[in-house]
Amino acid sequence: MKAKTSLLKRYKQQLPLQLMVIPGVIFMLIFTYIPIYGIVVAFKSFSVTDTIASAPWVGLDNFRIAFSDPFFWSAVRNTLAISFLKLLIGFTAPIILAILIFELKAGLFKRSVQTISYLPHFLSWIVVGGMLTSWLSTTGLLNSFLITIGLLDEPRNFLVEPQSYWMIAVLSDVWKSVGWGTIIYLATMASIDPTYYEAAKIDGATKLQQIWHITLPLMSFIIALMFVLAVGGLLGSNLDQTLVLINPLNASRAEVIDSYVYKIGLVQGDFSYATAVGLAISVISLILVIITHKITKKLNNRSIF
Repeated sequence: MKAKTSLLKRYKQQLPLQLMVIPGVIFMLIFTYIPIYGIVVAFKSFSVTDTIASAPWVGLDNFRIAFSDPFFWSAVRNTLAISFLKLLIGFTAPIILAILIFELKAGLFKRSVQTISYLPHFLSWIVVGGMLTSWLSTTGLLNSFLITIGLLDEPRNFLVEPQSYWMIAVLSDVWKSVGWGTIIYLATMASIDPTYYEAAKIDGATKLQQIWHITLPLMSFIIALMFVLAVGGLLGSNLDQTLVLINPLNASRAEVIDSYVYKIGLVQGDFSYATAVGLAISVISLILVIITHKITKKLNNRSIF
């Protein structure tokens, strides 16, 4: 009884803050929780002439069709390859860049580096796609540079070469997001007590030793959190990027799960099949998050969630 009274008392004390939360809660209910009911479409044969309730049940047929579709497995292969490369390069790049920026002396140069690294984040993929199409064409900047330094004898259109797509997708995504990704790491490093570094300097620690023994250990929690979230998105890919860069010549390497679901669901109108694929991917992603969280919890002796 006392616990309930205490909870009610705290709620009244925090009433202005609680009222501020209500719009967010309503938004989540309407756009996140209520649509969960639509998951049942994955187990039905749904069309635009049906309602969710009236559509006939087909059980696991949509999942069987998906897992026997070679185009689906091709999309899975491409998604995993691109996502693993993004995890390898794109996850470590913001950490390295954040440390480099943090070690710079405060001044105009440091502020300029931060601003320039943030700018690509604010460009839409439509703009970035146009830039890449121009740069990677036979008359583009990259060909001109490679021919000038003697690495190419004749120009190539890299964007239509399937074997080049994975690295184009990974490097363009890293270039666009690396600066923005440093923000959370810089905020974490700014909260580190400077006396740790002063004591390390007195003991004769080099800058690299300070980074290895002070900066990285004190960032381990936020690094683990970001890693868990990155692994959770392993089976997801940047749909905007894919739709901008994909073409009939590189589609064998460019088609990812998100674009596959988009084409099946919205373009071809097979909503049940697309929902089944999306549900399967969501379940697998949840399992990956749980496994990764358990591993990071054992390594850090600290729970993230």
